[in-house]
Amino acid sequence: MSQDLVINLGQQALWLAVQVAAPMMGLALAVGLVVSILQATTQINEQTLAFAPKVLAVLGALVFFGPWMLTSLLNFTVRLLGNLGAYVR
Repeated sequence: MSQDLVINLGQQALWLAVQVAAPMMGLALAVGLVVSILQATTQINEQTLAFAPKVLAVLGALVFFGPWMLTSLLNFTVRLLGNLGAYVR
């Protein structure tokens, strides 16, 4: 197993991790921004008001994007394990 192959596999794994996490992180960021603007305009400083909508948004994103995320992870795993013989050489 060469260094280039290990680096390539690591890059693929990191890129997949970014792709899988991006929908949930983006939605949490957007909801957090909206809640922060709402808190700034109304001067409400309740911490649970900032936390609860983000949790619900991330759970909704997980339900909506979950099948795609699982398919992406399974495809990567199948491809990795399918080429395991070539990687060992």
